[in-house]
Amino acid sequence: MTTVSPLFGIVPAGHQLITEPISTPAPGSFLYTLPVARSFSHIVVFLLPNAVLPETTAAAIYLAAANDVEAATRIGGSPRFQFLGAVGPGKESAIFKLGPQFDLGSGGLMIGVSIETADIVGRNMLELTTGKTAKPNVFPTPSTILLAQRIIQNAFHFLASFSGSAGPGGIEVVPLRAFENWWRKFESRIRSDPSFLEKPSD
Repeated sequence: MTTVSPLFGIVPAGHQLITEPISTPAPGSFLYTLPVARSFSHIVVFLLPNAVLPETTAAAIYLAAANDVEAATRIGGSPRFQFLGAVGPGKESAIFKLGPQFDLGSGGLMIGVSIETADIVGRNMLELTTGKTAKPNVFPTPSTILLAQRIIQNAFHFLASFSGSAGPGGIEVVPLRAFENWWRKFESRIRSDPSFLEKPSD
């Protein structure tokens, strides 16, 4: 029987080195159980000395709840693994921070390492980086022209109800007092909600 030398080392912060996978579901795939005796927030994964990956490949690192893996195995399904990153030639180690969605108290966690083509791993890394850097922006910052238009629109809607006719030609006018009232209310709203002009109006 041929003994396969371990390829990867895994160290949860504050715990001992793990090198032996608990199973190899497929060629190039390895599963490791993480300890639950003490909590940890970071995991180090690295290529062991003298470990060599096939050319044009990298090792993709995944994380899943142990309960999910066991349940999926029982029914012949696929566990819900989250892609964390990768190691390989030129980047032989990586540190991963666990997010709050991973709870050690709910049955523990498992690391999955999959040797995949460098192209696939590269695309996954790009998607991961893009997802981390993307920042939600509910209301895009409006331009100066758009802000001016919204101020005028606000004033028009307020003053329209005060308009009346004056002079022989029936010229439409608005009392100065109405404009002063609008300005006071406008200033008050700006103080209470400085961003209200940045929000799209109905």
